[in-house]
Amino acid sequence: MTETLPRTDLAAHVHAFVTDRIIPAETLLLAGGQAGAQIMRTLQDQARQGGLWALPLPVRLGGHGLDLRTYAPLAEIEGCSDFGPTALGSDLVLDALMLDRHGTTTVRTRYLAPMTSGAGGPSFAMTEPGVAGSDPTRLGTTATLDGDTWRITGQKWFTSRAATAAFTTVVCRTHAGTDNRNGFSLLVVPTDSPGYRVVRELPVLGAGGQYEISLDDVRVPADHVLGEPGQGLRIIGERLALGRTLRCLRWLGQAQRAYDLMLARLTTRHAHGGPLAEQQLLHNLVFDSHADIAAARALTHAAVDALANGGDTRIAVGTAKVVTARALHAVVDRAIQVHGAEGLTDDTPLPMLARTARAARILDGPDELHITTVARRLLS
Repeated sequence: MTETLPRTDLAAHVHAFVTDRIIPAETLLLAGGQAGAQIMRTLQDQARQGGLWALPLPVRLGGHGLDLRTYAPLAEIEGCSDFGPTALGSDLVLDALMLDRHGTTTVRTRYLAPMTSGAGGPSFAMTEPGVAGSDPTRLGTTATLDGDTWRITGQKWFTSRAATAAFTTVVCRTHAGTDNRNGFSLLVVPTDSPGYRVVRELPVLGAGGQYEISLDDVRVPADHVLGEPGQGLRIIGERLALGRTLRCLRWLGQAQRAYDLMLARLTTRHAHGGPLAEQQLLHNLVFDSHADIAAARALTHAAVDALANGGDTRIAVGTAKVVTARALHAVVDRAIQVHGAEGLTDDTPLPMLARTARAARILDGPDELHITTVARRLLS
């Protein structure tokens, strides 16, 4: 492991890495293919060499052990680009912590160690075609224990990185006849298992990286279960609380990026006898964007504090998720408006940011789910 830079220097170094290395490569990374994959590997090697790799992972897992409060402002900087967390290794934190906390010795040895060293990437399969992703109790993928082997059958989609992952953690119904909250388990499935098949890529508003997979009588050893069989939804809840908070931090980075682009456009673009910044009607866009980002940042850091302190995080995380997703969507939309027709083209990063912004209001649960969950808890 490369020695970490002094913490006082981390923000500046992460910002420089994202600005000077990742953002200039976004067009090629977005195109994917062998060229994009090679560029990503190069960026990851450079992050390791520069002491910036996997900042939030525990030291024993190959990271630098930053606690969530310390890492939070760095996550914003990394998140300025959708490719930042992958290039800097922080996107491994959800799978690494999940396997470390709940995996058997076999799972930690066979999958966790190679993953954190960069030798075998993860993917996570929960949602299914035809099933509302906000209601996991309706999932239909099943796994039955046959001696010392789990036999898995089902269909999953929106499985990130499935085409390149070494393993997929699959949410399965394992206990028929029990109540819906205690009938699911998480099974670690090698992607080279017979019966595991990538059906197709699912472009999201034109961007790749999501996949539909099929599991046809896939067999894995009994010790490939995470935690206690039947308690999978509890592990998922733990994963989602941290995952939603990390998403909010990264969305803040992208909202700030769009806001900075808008300010630059307003001060450098001239029309009708002066800079756009002199047009008072556009001042509303600046103020509203500033206020939206400030509110979202405060709520997101409240969620960070709730996670760091332990206890029930549902109100803090749910509120942050809705407000930050809305803020990102609004700020990017305003930045596009200020850029005019150019903002609709790939000459700016705004269309890429707009894809993320629209998806943000659905990913990890639609706004409506979180609004209802938070409101019910506030009313109880």
